[in-house]
Amino acid sequence: MRSLLSILPYFGRYWGRMVMGMVFIILTGLFAVFTPQVVREAFNLIGEGIAQQALPVEQRRMEVSQQLLTWTSWTGIDLQEKLDGPMDDASLHEKVMWFAVFYAGLFIVFTLLSGFFLFLTRQTIIVVSRLMEFDLKNTIYAHYQQLDRAFYKRNSTGDLMNRISEDVSKVRQFIGPAVMYIINLVVLTVMIVWVMLDVNVELTLWSLAPLPLLSVAIYMVSETINQRSMATQRQQSRLSSMAQESFSGIRVIKAYAKEDQVVERFRRAARDYRRTSLAQAKVDSLFMPAIMLLVGLSTALVIFVGGILLIQGDTGVTVGNLAEFTLYVTKLTWPFASLGLITSQVQQAAVSMERINEFLDTRPSITSQHDRLPEVKGAITFKNVSFTYPETGIEALKNVSFNIPEGGTLAIVGHTGSGKSTIVDLIGRLYDPTSGTVLLDGVPLPEVAIEKLRDRLGVVPQDVFLFSDSIANNIAFSLDPAPDVQERVEEAARIARVHQDIRHFPKGYRTLLGERGVTLSGGQKQRVSIARAVVRRPRILIFDDPLSAVDTATEEAILSGLRRVMKGRTTVIISHRISAVQAADHILVLEHGRIIEEGRHQQLIQQGGTYAQLYEEQLLEEADEN
Repeated sequence: MRSLLSILPYFGRYWGRMVMGMVFIILTGLFAVFTPQVVREAFNLIGEGIAQQALPVEQRRMEVSQQLLTWTSWTGIDLQEKLDGPMDDASLHEKVMWFAVFYAGLFIVFTLLSGFFLFLTRQTIIVVSRLMEFDLKNTIYAHYQQLDRAFYKRNSTGDLMNRISEDVSKVRQFIGPAVMYIINLVVLTVMIVWVMLDVNVELTLWSLAPLPLLSVAIYMVSETINQRSMATQRQQSRLSSMAQESFSGIRVIKAYAKEDQVVERFRRAARDYRRTSLAQAKVDSLFMPAIMLLVGLSTALVIFVGGILLIQGDTGVTVGNLAEFTLYVTKLTWPFASLGLITSQVQQAAVSMERINEFLDTRPSITSQHDRLPEVKGAITFKNVSFTYPETGIEALKNVSFNIPEGGTLAIVGHTGSGKSTIVDLIGRLYDPTSGTVLLDGVPLPEVAIEKLRDRLGVVPQDVFLFSDSIANNIAFSLDPAPDVQERVEEAARIARVHQDIRHFPKGYRTLLGERGVTLSGGQKQRVSIARAVVRRPRILIFDDPLSAVDTATEEAILSGLRRVMKGRTTVIISHRISAVQAADHILVLEHGRIIEEGRHQQLIQQGGTYAQLYEEQLLEEADEN
């Protein structure tokens, strides 16, 4: 339950609506309390009318007068004129019927007023729960954006989605219905018990005697509900992750004809979810029958004990009191019956909020406390940098040092797993080095505002990701709305040599891409990604093997356009192709996280080392292809 305290600030935002909701609940309860009293008076009136038929006229007039005095003291309405006229059987019957109709009308009015205020209650408290759900989802999503890359490697996408959807939904059920039912239970119980005690203490104690058993039952099963709710939510996250992974990897699944195997794996997970959710449902299902049994027992005690008191001639109990107490017990049925639902919702909300807080309490490991760099010019320096991935323990870089002057071009080559992409991650500060220092314009990266650093970067990642949006919006992703956006988008597309391809699409730049850009070929996706990087005109350009999916002719055309963009900008190019890096100012050759060779293209060729060997192998491959 302690985890639910974290939503108190959200209640504070809407305290006015919550107060109004509580007022409406009190008014709803007030009119709900009045209606049984109307029934009591109606029953007493009918009983007195029947008894008065055997009395003389004057005595009848006295009895009716007493009834009117009771009515006046209860309602404040003076109806003494009803004594005028004859008091024979027909007239007495008419007067009784008039009062019966009057009570019936009053009962309907009170019921309508109670229903009207219940409507207003839902329009305040339930609406507040929706508003708080909106705020909580935005808070979680915004927090997700602040967390570093290591967090996303540790947690599956399905689990992230489940916490912002299913878990938030369960918390909303607590904020709205559960809170409303809790307040309603307290208010209605206090009002009804107060009135019942005022009427007859002994009958009240008998009618409420079974209710303490309810607390014992709730206490005994609440821990079981908590444990089973947690297990159910874990299984829900597992299902979401499995489904998301299958949809994202549908190409691989179909390529290997593993649809049946994937379906069977999902079916096994679904069976586990069914088992845990049914186990939770079994516990939940015990509440309502138990509560209805206890409420039925209370009703039976009211009739039995009240009947005995009535037969014994107890002047404090009338037939109307029996009807009144029966209605009061009935009105307590739903509030107490809702205890089962409330308990289940509160326990599930507590579990869900604990899961949400687990992520909300996660602090990003990559932060900037202050900013010592007034302007990004682009000089990058690595000083004895080593890095070990925290998730796997793999040492990706070992004592790497180099310097890229402002406007310079650095190329990095090496075999897969040599640490090339890790350098890109450290420049963009997706990770901090395990040891050593990365500097930007002479300032250590932790002392540069992350937003400023990344705003000056244009990155083409090795794993291209495109959004399910138009091609134009994908290219203009980093731009703010402006009149010249379309011109810049087309200019960037021409540089990336993808403009002609886009023009041949039926809707041109308005063509909508499928999820992750599946509408485009691999080469087209890479070129759109290049256009997205250069369109923002950054100070630092980073290309992580951006031309692996294009042919040699297209590569040369793209490089020709990029050289104009790279002029005056600091550029880092990672590639397996020597043709893509040979014009760089400085080239690093990495192997197992260490720099084994560095220099310009001709210098490295003359050394006859690993770089020269890669160059010769690629020349032979091109010759074989031709």
